[in-house]
Amino acid sequence: MTKLLCVILGGAIFATGCGPTAANSDGAPDATTTGTAPNAAASRPAPVKETAPKASLPSYREVTIPSGTTLSLSLTSAVASDTSKVEDAVSAELIQAVTVDGRDVLPAGSTVSGQVTSADASARVRGRAQVAFRFNSLTTGGTKYDIQTAGLSREAPATKGEDATKIGIGAGVGAAVGGLLGGKGGAAKGAAVGGGAGTGVVLATKGQEMRLAPGADVTTTLTAPLTVRVSTR
Repeated sequence: MTKLLCVILGGAIFATGCGPTAANSDGAPDATTTGTAPNAAASRPAPVKETAPKASLPSYREVTIPSGTTLSLSLTSAVASDTSKVEDAVSAELIQAVTVDGRDVLPAGSTVSGQVTSADASARVRGRAQVAFRFNSLTTGGTKYDIQTAGLSREAPATKGEDATKIGIGAGVGAAVGGLLGGKGGAAKGAAVGGGAGTGVVLATKGQEMRLAPGADVTTTLTAPLTVRVSTR
């Protein structure tokens, strides 16, 4: 009886000890084996990111245009002694590039703007018509700069020759009429009267006006240095 119990207990203990091994042999996953399995995703090489090339930024340098530099311009607006008013806008464009050290720093087509500084219409008694203006800003390459330039003034031509002709014609006509009426004395008096009439015609006649239309060429100079940005490309 005692031997039988020992055999039964021994068999039970043996069965309990072999249980986990049997489970592993039936295909249960083994922790050691699972931990060493290779990861396919981790073994792939990381994709290379393509980066677009950076666009090169434009580079500039500053160039100083000296005082006294000539600006050759063509008006793009009209000015006139009899129609312009002080502070009216005036504009023009550069018709000849400005160079410094052999390089164009102000290309043709650069624009300038300014104002009328005075305008006097022709007077009946004396004084010739005149109009004056000045440019104070310049635009080139999309950038606007303040500039200082010499003022420009234009005056109508004198009419003294025409006035003398008119007076002479009046005196001649007067002398001819006086001579017919009263001999030499009448001629002298007629000349005086005729001359006076001729002078009256001159005093009653206005002189010429000064007008500059778009496209008129004008020239000014810088009265102070001007520093501009120029592309190094």
